[in-house]
Amino acid sequence: MKKRLGALTLLAASVSLPSMVAAATDTFPAKPMFKVGPMHNIPAYHKPAAQLPQWNGSFTDLTHKTITFTQIGGDPATTNSTSTITVLLIPIRFVITQNGTKYTFDPKKVKMADNHGRNVITAMLKSPLFTSDIDFHPKDSTCGKKCVDLGQTQYEDAFQRGTWWGNDVGSNPDYHVLLTTKVEPEQTITVSCTSGCVATEFGVQAGLYNFGSMDAQIQTFMKNITDVNPGVLPLFISYDVYLTSGGCCIGGYHGSNSGPPGGQTYSYATYVDHPGAFSQDVEAFTHELGEWIDDPFIGYNNVNCNDNGWMEVGDPLEGLPDYGGFKYTDKGYTWNLQSLVYIGYFGAPQSDSANKWLAIQDDESHVCPGQ
Repeated sequence: MKKRLGALTLLAASVSLPSMVAAATDTFPAKPMFKVGPMHNIPAYHKPAAQLPQWNGSFTDLTHKTITFTQIGGDPATTNSTSTITVLLIPIRFVITQNGTKYTFDPKKVKMADNHGRNVITAMLKSPLFTSDIDFHPKDSTCGKKCVDLGQTQYEDAFQRGTWWGNDVGSNPDYHVLLTTKVEPEQTITVSCTSGCVATEFGVQAGLYNFGSMDAQIQTFMKNITDVNPGVLPLFISYDVYLTSGGCCIGGYHGSNSGPPGGQTYSYATYVDHPGAFSQDVEAFTHELGEWIDDPFIGYNNVNCNDNGWMEVGDPLEGLPDYGGFKYTDKGYTWNLQSLVYIGYFGAPQSDSANKWLAIQDDESHVCPGQ
């Protein structure tokens, strides 16, 4: 479950603090976690050519309260065309020296045996995050072959089409929210510590890095990368590295430096190539990208749920078997994609969404606690 974070007093940007990392790993067992935030109040580092495509909506939840929100893309009630957003893929190389031994976690240099020898960036470009090879036509016993076919498209687009299908997209079948990519130069974080910076978590020899230090580093990277602006999504990518904050292990998070419509949004997730591990291949990225689309500007899409104060669509399912993941095979590789809850989970009419389901995989049977 994500914890809500207010504006953080960030730690020094250059290295993590060994004592904090050691405490997180030595005191607490490995626990799969995601974070939301922090909420900053920072002007954009670079001027955008255009703002992110976004729309404002509202619904009356089951407690009779009006929920207002901002989401990425066009308004599905009035848009019958494609919104395309550029995602900047920014690999982060971690070089961690622990007790004189150097460990390197490099998403661009690794050759993953379980993904045809690709490196992380090449693999991600081939994944259902950014390709349209898979027809997302989920089926279950309630509707069988009559289940809504969300289309042969990217996974996040299929999810967003599904969450608004019954209300709008069924009448606007050309509605899409698609992601295009640009790969940026690799960034490096160097860490030196005596213990707790490299540990075995979920069967993986993983690098560990403090959450606050990571966010400070990301702010520095965004200042220095001229392509970063509020009209794009910077997506920071690590390999076999988990973040820590009061414990281990955080697979990803997304944040914003200010609110809509012109705030800078950004996200981070890790790619783990160990079968069955938390954040396996693009699973954490499906979680974070889905939440960025439905809750891009942190602190604005408030909902009346006891488990989830914001419109975070990945959190309710991360505790399910395989961390909420479902397997899809494309061109000889099986990807792990996390299920995401539809808008009805937060108390909107279930008829708004495809098949009147509460999640894209129909793996959620109840609205959120508090509704």
